[in-house]
Order: sequence, then C-alpha cells, then structure tokens
Amino acid sequence: QVQVVESGGGLVQPGGSLRLSCAVSGSIGKIMAIRWYRQAPGKEREWVATTTTDNTTNYEDSVKARFIASIDNAKRRLYLQMPSLKPEDTAVYCCDWDTYIDGTKYDYWGQGTQVTATS
Repeated sequence: QVQVVESGGGLVQPGGSLRLSCAVSGSIGKIMAIRWYRQAPGKEREWVATTTTDNTTNYEDSVKARFIASIDNAKRRLYLQMPSLKPEDTAVYCCDWDTYIDGTKYDYWGQGTQVTATS
C-alpha cells in the first residue's frame, strides 16, 4: 500500500524558516515528478513547485526566489526549504507523487502539513 507523509510544518514568525519533507513508501512505479501544493484558508489550492528526479525544479513566481526544493531519490523523499517566510505563505502544504505503472498514470497524495507564519 502506498503512503505519502508530509512533515516539518509549524508556527514561525515572519522571516523565519521551515524545511518540509515529503516521503513516499510502497510500490509506486516510475516517478515522473513530485509537486508541492498549498491551500490557505478560504482559498483555492495553489501549485508551489514541481521537481523531477534529476533534481530540476520549477517554482511558482511568488516563491521562486525563496523556496528551494530537492529530492533524495534513494530515500524517496522530497524536501522544501522555506526561508524568509511571509504571512501569505501560511497554508496547508501537501505533495503529489506523479507516477506511471505499466503505462497508467497514478497520483499519490499526502494529508499535508500546516505552515503558519505570523507575529
């Protein structure tokens, strides 16, 4: 059974930093990409970043100059380093593992981790 678990969220003051982790276990086939999303209260889910297995990442514009994603393929774990957090970064962050098994696409999601930046 596939399980995706995010961790590392918390409460910080503006300007603080957090490092999120997203781990997958179980048989998931060929990994195509892993995406971070976030959803703030009362808002639609928003894409944050996409990382491929060669450690190439594309970022949403508002986080591009701040957040850094990295992948540990051996551990099947994705990290999101978030320095200089702003109140508008407050949201539940979750990850999505985009995979293929025998030509069929699968997406595996975690439950998310809460990030709160407030004074």
